Amino acid sequence: MVTCYLRYVIDPMKIEDFEHYARLWIPLVEKFGGRHHGYFLPHEGANNIAVALFSFPSLAEYEVYRDKASDDPQCRAAMAHYENTRCYFSYERSFMRPIFD
Repeated sequence: MVTCYLRYVIDPMKIEDFEHYARLWIPLVEKFGGRHHGYFLPHEGANNIAVALFSFPSLAEYEVYRDKASDDPQCRAAMAHYENTRCYFSYERSFMRPIFD
C-alpha cells in the first residue's frame, strides 16, 4: 500500500471554496480504487495549510487512477472549480508507506 500525502497552501479567505473542492475529490478517489482518509482543514495554528491523505494498493494503481481521472467528467468539473476559485496557491505531494502494527 502507498499513501499519498498532499500539503496545500490555501487561501484562508476562500476556505469554503477549498472545502467544496475537497468534498468533490473524496468520492472520486474512491471511484477509481483508492481509499480516501480525508482532508484536514486549519483549526488551530496556521490558517493557510490543509492536508489530504489517500491510499492505493500500489504506486502503479495510483498512476492508473491519475490516467483515468484526466478523462473523467467529474474530475474535470472538480478541477474547473479550482480554476474558477483559485482556493489554493500550491501543493506538495509525497508518497509514504504506512505502518499499522
